Amino acid sequence: MPYQVKIEAFEGPLDLLLHLINRLEIDIYDIPVAQITEQYLMYIKTMKDLKLDVASEYLVMAATLLAIKSKMLLPKHEENDHDDEVELSFEEDPRDELVERLIEYRKYKEAAQELKLKEEERGLMYTKPPSDLSGFAKDINSTRIELNVSLYDMLAAFQKLMRRKKLQRPMTTKITRQEISIETRMSEILDELKEQKGRKNFFDLFPYPSKDHIVVTFLAVLELIKRKEIDAYQQENFGDIYIVAVKEGEDAIGNN
Repeated sequence: MPYQVKIEAFEGPLDLLLHLINRLEIDIYDIPVAQITEQYLMYIKTMKDLKLDVASEYLVMAATLLAIKSKMLLPKHEENDHDDEVELSFEEDPRDELVERLIEYRKYKEAAQELKLKEEERGLMYTKPPSDLSGFAKDINSTRIELNVSLYDMLAAFQKLMRRKKLQRPMTTKITRQEISIETRMSEILDELKEQKGRKNFFDLFPYPSKDHIVVTFLAVLELIKRKEIDAYQQENFGDIYIVAVKEGEDAIGNN
């Protein structure tokens, strides 16, 4: 196979003219037609020497340049019948139409380059089609927002409870000794949940001010959670903790 060389081609005769104007540093509003025409015809000849297909629009532009060059060679003055003086005529410059086309073309060429840059910038960004998340959707009619409660949340609630009880403690009290086992308190908590339709505020489990009773109740709650007989959840971050009874065959919230 013959060796092929790919070169950047001009996008049309106007593109070639703009290239010549920029290379020769010519004022687009004052184009030296003779110089541009000569350079343009040299490019056309070179393209033919390389056996490149020269589109008809290039030849049309060559004819246009030659026509403008001819008009530029015509005299630009005429005698005034009323005065003996010779004054310049105010006919249109034969280059005006070409200049307008070049300016318009340059405007769109610059806009195209700007859009190309934006395209390249956008090409550096990668997207993916939207995923179907319906399987992860929660029941919007549910009154219970399942937020996992950790052991640290339970400890923080216990600290808050102790501060509350300390503030509510009466100035005088009668010291009585009341022993209660964790197992007994666990049974009591389950009975309380049944009476409350399976749900109760964590702080409502501690109606007595006795520190021993509070500690036993807290340990009973932790043991019931460990056995998965009850579960703890919050309706919102940093909100109150609720205790719920776990029905038989139903997983705990934290294990969903």
